[in-house]
Amino acid sequence: MSVEQAPVQRADFDQVMVPNYSPAAFIPVRGEGSRVWDQSGRELIDFAGGIAVNALGHCHPALVKALTEQANTLWHVSNVFTNEPALRLAHKLVDATFAERAFFCNSGAEANEAAFKLARRVAHDRFGPEKHEIIATVNSFHGRTLFTVSVGGQPKYSDGFGPKITGISHVPYNDLEALKAQISDKTCAVVIEPIQGESGVVPADKAYLEGARKLCDTHNALLIFDEVQTGVGRTGSLYAYQHYGVTPDILTSAKSLGGGFPIGAMLTTTDLAKHLAVGTHGTTYGGNPLACAVACAVLDVVNTPETLAGIKAKHERFKARLEKIGQQSGLFTQVRGVGLLIGCVLGDAWKGKAKDILNAAEKEGVMVLQAGPDVVRFAPSLVVEDADIDEGLARFERAVAKLTQG
Repeated sequence: MSVEQAPVQRADFDQVMVPNYSPAAFIPVRGEGSRVWDQSGRELIDFAGGIAVNALGHCHPALVKALTEQANTLWHVSNVFTNEPALRLAHKLVDATFAERAFFCNSGAEANEAAFKLARRVAHDRFGPEKHEIIATVNSFHGRTLFTVSVGGQPKYSDGFGPKITGISHVPYNDLEALKAQISDKTCAVVIEPIQGESGVVPADKAYLEGARKLCDTHNALLIFDEVQTGVGRTGSLYAYQHYGVTPDILTSAKSLGGGFPIGAMLTTTDLAKHLAVGTHGTTYGGNPLACAVACAVLDVVNTPETLAGIKAKHERFKARLEKIGQQSGLFTQVRGVGLLIGCVLGDAWKGKAKDILNAAEKEGVMVLQAGPDVVRFAPSLVVEDADIDEGLARFERAVAKLTQG
C-alpha cells in the first residue's frame, strides 16, 4: 500500500533548505532520454546533463536494469568486505586506462581529496616532509572540501572559512613558463584539468600538458589530471588524457562515471598506490555495490567505438549550429570545447550575462548551463539523439533571438 505524499512546491525550498543554492523556479519531476518534464507537465530538452553527469540521459534502460537488479541483491557491506560490482568496475577501468589500481569514493571532490593525499603521502615517504607543495592553476575547480577548495584556484569559493591549507600555489592555465618558474624540488604534485570546466570550458594546449609532464618528471613531482568533468567519454575519448596523448600519474573521475548515481574514482599505478597502505585513507560508502553496478553499465555503453565516434560527430553538429547562431545574433564570439563539453564565449555586449541566457533558454523549453558569467555551457547526454540536438538548438535560437531583439 503506497502512502500518499504531501505536495511540495519550489517555495518549500526557501522554507526548509540551507540557502547555498538558488534553484530554478520550476521543479523537474521526470526524465526520459534527453527530455525532462516539470510539475506542470511542461517538457524541456536537457543540454545541461545534470552538469555533465547524466552521460546516458535520463532513465537509460541499461542503467535502470543494472540499478534494479543490484537493488534486489546487495546494497552495502562496507569496506570491511569487498564486493563483486566494485571488482568488476576496477577491472574495467584498469583495462581501459593507464591505471593499475582504483580507489572508489562518492564524488569528484572525494576523488581529488584522495589524489592530493596520495601525492603528499608518496612525497613524504620517498623524500621527507619538505616535499609537500602542490601547484594548481588560476580559475581551476577541484571540489568543495577544505583541501580541494584550497587547491582550486577561485578565492570566491575558498575565502572566509578560516586558515587555508598551506603549501598550495596557483599559476595561470596554459602558461608553461609560469609553471616552469613555480615548480621546484619541494613540489609533490601539479594538478591540471585537461579542459577547465567551471571557469569557462577552456581546453589545454597539447604542448602545455606535454611540458607539464616533463617538468614533473624532472622534479620528481606527480602529474594529476582532474578528469571529473572531462572523463568517461565526454571528449570523444574515454578520458581526455587519451585525446591529448599525455599520461598522468593519478587521474580522478566522477560525474559521468555513475550516469547520475554518486560515485568517484581515483586511478593510479601500483607503484604509487602502495603508499596508501591499510588504514591510511578510507570511506564508508565508497565502492558500494549499487554505485559500482551502475558505473559498470555506464562504461559498457560509453566505452565502445560507436558511442565515442558518435560523440565526435555530435560535437560537429552542435558546433556548426551554435556558430551560426552566434554569427547571426552577435551574442557570442567563439564556440570552444571538445566532444560534448562545449562553451559559447559571450561577446563584449553580453559579458557577465550568462545567467540571463540560461533563463531565456528555459522559457523556450531548453536547459543549458553557464561556466562562469561569460560562457554558456552545453554538457548534454553523450547519446543525445540528433533530432533532440536539432530541436533543442532551434529552441535555443528562439531564446537568443528574443534576447537580442529585445
